[in-house]
Amino acid sequence: MIDLYTAATPNGWKASVALEEMAIEYQVHAIDLMKAEQKSAAFLKLCPNGRIPVIVDRSNDDFAVFETGAIMIYLAEKSGQFLPTQNKARSQVMQWLMFQMSGVGPMMGQANVFYRYFPEKIQPVIDRYQNEVKRLFTVLDTQLKESEYLTQEYSIADMANWCWVHTHDWSGVSLDDLPNLKRWVDKIALRPAVQRGIIVPEPINVDKETFIKGARNIVTK
Repeated sequence: MIDLYTAATPNGWKASVALEEMAIEYQVHAIDLMKAEQKSAAFLKLCPNGRIPVIVDRSNDDFAVFETGAIMIYLAEKSGQFLPTQNKARSQVMQWLMFQMSGVGPMMGQANVFYRYFPEKIQPVIDRYQNEVKRLFTVLDTQLKESEYLTQEYSIADMANWCWVHTHDWSGVSLDDLPNLKRWVDKIALRPAVQRGIIVPEPINVDKETFIKGARNIVTK
């Protein structure tokens, strides 16, 4: 059994989508970001960085894992799914997972900040982050031109990138001129496990004020 401490953000969805895809039994503990529950002493014992999500593996001496990439790798290795064991194939998945963690997440997070709720609209800053998001999306689109998924098979790299990319409207970035990426986003959105994962711990609409508040606490890795 896995305890999942999470909130409704793209990074939170990365963990819940992975758990759903891998059919791992888990219990949800919703963290109220607006009440700063992620900064509580109890939470910081699990995650020194004070960010969601965190998992605790009860079957492994209550082992806690934080940072979404680490969580997804841990779960993939635990379940034996969505992360190849062959050296080159594994490396390819890891490369695209790191691409999301180092680029897509941070840049979309900053685009969200300055485009959606920063009190002053600083257009050069908005342009800078939106342009970088578009550049990263173009990299994904090019990769997807020749393949159905980011690597040979659907993997944790697809899950991680999708959980951010499908919220592109919130960052003010269109997919209209990126047909391969749009096809990939739409295809993954049809997966039942993904549909279940993005309503954990509760359903939200990224066009609602709820997400504006939540975006202030999105982890940008």
